[in-house]
Amino acid sequence: MQARRKRCHIPFLSVRYIPPVAATGQRVRRAADDINHIANHRSSEKVLNKNLLATAALASFAAFASTAHAQSNVTLYGIIDAGISYVNNSATRTGSDHLFKYDDGVAQGSRWGLRGTEDLGGGLKAIFVLENGFNSGNGTLGQGGAMFGRQAYVGLAKNDAGSLTFGRQYSFSTDYLGANYSIGGQTVAGNYAYHINDVDQLTSSRINNAVKFSSASFYGVTFGGMYGFSNQAGAFAGSPTTTTGGVTTQGSSRAYSFGLNYKLGSFGIGAAYTDIRFPGSSTPAFSTAMANVATGGNKDLSTFGIGANYAFGGATVFGLWTNTRFESTTGATSKLNAYEAGGKYAFTPALTGGLGYTYMKLTDAADGKWQQVDASVDYALSKRTDVYLLGIYQHASGSNNGVDVQAQIGSSTSYFGTSGTGSNNQVAVRIGMRHKF
Repeated sequence: MQARRKRCHIPFLSVRYIPPVAATGQRVRRAADDINHIANHRSSEKVLNKNLLATAALASFAAFASTAHAQSNVTLYGIIDAGISYVNNSATRTGSDHLFKYDDGVAQGSRWGLRGTEDLGGGLKAIFVLENGFNSGNGTLGQGGAMFGRQAYVGLAKNDAGSLTFGRQYSFSTDYLGANYSIGGQTVAGNYAYHINDVDQLTSSRINNAVKFSSASFYGVTFGGMYGFSNQAGAFAGSPTTTTGGVTTQGSSRAYSFGLNYKLGSFGIGAAYTDIRFPGSSTPAFSTAMANVATGGNKDLSTFGIGANYAFGGATVFGLWTNTRFESTTGATSKLNAYEAGGKYAFTPALTGGLGYTYMKLTDAADGKWQQVDASVDYALSKRTDVYLLGIYQHASGSNNGVDVQAQIGSSTSYFGTSGTGSNNQVAVRIGMRHKF
């Protein structure tokens, strides 16, 4: 964007002042032009000296302002992910049927954001992120309609220590496990590969009202912790949302999360724990329901996981295990164990293939089981634009209170929903395009 020029008037002198965002070379050339103009139209040596001094002072001020401005920056960035998807079984009123649909945010959620830093000196800097999620198909806001529902935080950072940030932020289950060791984070299978409704918080675990510390790397080791306040008087540990006499009283969630990660060359291993009290009371609410499995009005959701990866040649292999525990307001509990293993291989600098297998099993309140295979091919048209093809198969088995569980591909029911009554399989295919800016 071209800088807007202002005119600065000083007695006996008219000099164009260019804001610090303009190029330094342009400033110098204009200052030289002003000096030549003065020399050609002023015969008085005294006036010339005054003008030269004033011009030099303005040039020095502009250079100083430019230096100060260069210590801060704001970056606009984003991703648009769109494509066409098909699934063979999607629930209807009477059973199931085929579904063709435009689907958004599969490989990665569509977003735009602002990221900024300000150098405060001594290696300390102020940082902020404001990140909006949206649906490219209809232009609506994601994350329950929040303007900056993906992330919104401000804080301080120091290269040799880490960062302390305040706001709506990802838990360490998402930061460490989902990003580094899951099929969804490592391949373009993305949100179709994450576990049912993301109950183990691998992709969309955003904590409101959070204070978060993330360490710098110490010989490959990083760690962190965060706490999300309930922000409700008399309910430090959160409270449920209740409805009495047709009047709904909004509750509140309390959350905390810890993580530890180690990276040595081509090898990485990490672990994370996240606990959310009254997850349904958050705005937007956390996902807590499983397909055709009643996990109840949850009082507490806690999840622990550990993952690892290793890269060699053009290949990367990775594995992950998570254990998620649900506690309902009645005191009943159930657990979901999820295991996954996968890999990806760069056939050429532009072409990458991915393959993964996931097994999920409920215990205690239900005995539902899900098995899923993900296959993907991604082709980069440039550094910022790629096209991809996905193929996914999921099979569900077991029951809950005598009712067969159903298949559900995706980290949200908004993708395909459940497979429908009388069906326990889903096969999905997608062709998509992703652009980063």
